[in-house]
Amino acid sequence: MINEEKIVLMTKLAAYEKGEGKQNMAVGKYFMGDYISLHILRTVLSGTFAFLLAVGIYLLYYLEDLMANLYSLDFAAMARNVVMYYIIFLVAYGLVTYIFFTLRFFKAKKGIKRYYQNLKKLNSMYHQQS
Repeated sequence: MINEEKIVLMTKLAAYEKGEGKQNMAVGKYFMGDYISLHILRTVLSGTFAFLLAVGIYLLYYLEDLMANLYSLDFAAMARNVVMYYIIFLVAYGLVTYIFFTLRFFKAKKGIKRYYQNLKKLNSMYHQQS
């Protein structure tokens, strides 16, 4: 005899596994600190690359002015400003990354918890039937 509630639950579980569950299960195998640290490390690396690219583009754009004023420029002050902007950029980018991936981690854990609750419910349905 077909139990409609069991079929609905199995369909819901299968849809979760095919869609959102793949991503959540990948998140679920990490501890919170490890997951967030991994993504912050990736952010620092990609942010550094993006910042260097932006500085390079800026230097290329103003190359003529830089060459004309080469001897009158204060390179130490320029270097301090670049480092200061780099640190501000990375801190802001890292903070946004921390918030985003913390929220994503808790959302994934909540989805995994709901998935396991549905699995337990389905298991109890099978035990009641037999």
